[in-house]
Amino acid sequence: MRQLRAFFRFWYDFIVGDDWRVAVGLAIALALSAALAHGGIPAWWFLPLAVVALLAGSVWRSVRPLRADGR
Repeated sequence: MRQLRAFFRFWYDFIVGDDWRVAVGLAIALALSAALAHGGIPAWWFLPLAVVALLAGSVWRSVRPLRADGR
């Protein structure tokens, strides 16, 4: 059981990593891309745009100046 828990802990840390928002955003982007493709709309362009937006949001959150109260 310990190996199974370690296995899932590894994958959680690998996928989610430092920012859970990126992992959730990517899951949503994959679902939307699949929905577009299922609807007959060419969806090749959606995922690169979503990745760029998620990356920009992650970088913005990490470099924005701290507020006076430390958050």
